[in-house]
Amino acid sequence: MPFDVLKRLLTATESEPAAPEDARAAIAAVLVMAARADDHYADEEKRIIDSVLVERFKVTPEEAIKLREEGEEAEAEAIDHYQFTKAIKQAVPHDDRVKVLEGLWRVILADDQRDAHEDALMRQLVDRLGLAPMDSVRARNAAGADQG
Repeated sequence: MPFDVLKRLLTATESEPAAPEDARAAIAAVLVMAARADDHYADEEKRIIDSVLVERFKVTPEEAIKLREEGEEAEAEAIDHYQFTKAIKQAVPHDDRVKVLEGLWRVILADDQRDAHEDALMRQLVDRLGLAPMDSVRARNAAGADQG
């Protein structure tokens, strides 16, 4: 399944953007990518990813776990994050992309430690998602308030 999703994400164009279910997989994959950025993928991060997916897509916890697992597979097979961010940018309106960013920050902040790799990834994702650094600051502040 993830290979099919990756293939569809790679072949998506402006005139034929990624399907909504592929954008869901792309969001799950970037959440996993954020969790793995510091080379430590903890159960707490998985729990937060599942929570973000439940809230965002209004799915059951079991469906969120399945979606996260698909994201794990897709992220492991991907060369970089471009195909994921491209699909998200095409399929998700600006304000919702800021919400995606908030979910990413919730994952990054889960272990109460910031890592240089996490910071670099977030800067790249903000840019690739067509968002501004200030969007990232607001999303990080909102994510920190949710965790506090």
